[in-house]
Amino acid sequence: MDTQTAIPYALERIGVIMRPDPARPEEADGVLNPATCWGSDGQLYLYPRLVAAGNVSRVGRARVVIEDGVPTGVERLGSVLEPDRGWEHGSAHGGVEDPRITSIPSLGLSVMTYVAFGPLGPKPALAVSRDGIEWSRLGPIQFGYDDALDTDLNLFPNKDVVFFPDVVPDPNGVPSYALLHRPMWDFSFVRPGEAPPLPTGIVDDRASVWISYVPAADVVADVSALARPRTHRFVAGPEFAWEQLKIGAGPAPLRTPEGWLVVHHGVTGTVVGGAFVPQSNVRYEAGALLLDAADPSRVLARTPEPLLVPETAEETAGTVANVVFPTAIEKIGDAHFVFYGMADSQIGVARLVRR
Repeated sequence: MDTQTAIPYALERIGVIMRPDPARPEEADGVLNPATCWGSDGQLYLYPRLVAAGNVSRVGRARVVIEDGVPTGVERLGSVLEPDRGWEHGSAHGGVEDPRITSIPSLGLSVMTYVAFGPLGPKPALAVSRDGIEWSRLGPIQFGYDDALDTDLNLFPNKDVVFFPDVVPDPNGVPSYALLHRPMWDFSFVRPGEAPPLPTGIVDDRASVWISYVPAADVVADVSALARPRTHRFVAGPEFAWEQLKIGAGPAPLRTPEGWLVVHHGVTGTVVGGAFVPQSNVRYEAGALLLDAADPSRVLARTPEPLLVPETAEETAGTVANVVFPTAIEKIGDAHFVFYGMADSQIGVARLVRR
């Protein structure tokens, strides 16, 4: 498939949907990188990352205000997840960060993945809900050991985890719940200078998109199995100029006639002092991957140029300048809208259109 023409979608910027409220201490350092899900009341809810002073994050909840079929604002409703477990914070840092929510109809659940910034750095974790209000932790994700990889994925920080909304076949054809994730071959948070043991066959240590699977039968028997994925496969790494440093998945994959559409981010610039030090010379842009419906570990096409780049004042200036960071996608009426973080400070929305 011709990767330059095979993804017939574009993103059209709508505007800002949420800005930090200066009267709320929990938003002192920004609102960003939200998840979304529909409530049983027919309302769409936003779950932003709320950042307090000291870079302590929690997951908020807000009703999305929709006017003429377009998201235009939010009504704040408090928080649903706080970094109040010992493994979600250290002695001088912490947070529950960057939630992604996938509604999985076959389970009757919304599944939230988030980053727990605990004592050993960022680790992915899960929580589930039937109503979008009360969330039950399933705990940190424990990647099943695969001796053929010659490494243990649990050694590494991991981010950008998101589940597929439907059962898909694993590489052996087993019906499974699958998740995309982004291991970081970097020990600088706990052991600076230590060389990471890369998986067998991986020679590029830039952060890339992987996929793992959980047999559907295991999840039906015990939903906590979602936190124990196995059968890990590399999906895609940096390839084009706008992805020079790393890539990562964004919203839950969207089933389209062409396959699974994954809106992702690519990063360029210069990293100074390691991945866990705040950076000032990086640029985040958004593009898309198209994965095979019959084998979602297989990339059919990808966008050689980004679909959305930092251009507006809200995207080019903020806590981290020059960032558009897509994290949620929802259908409203006949249109799909992508929600994204703007310069790690505000939240924007763009319409996904077929071209």
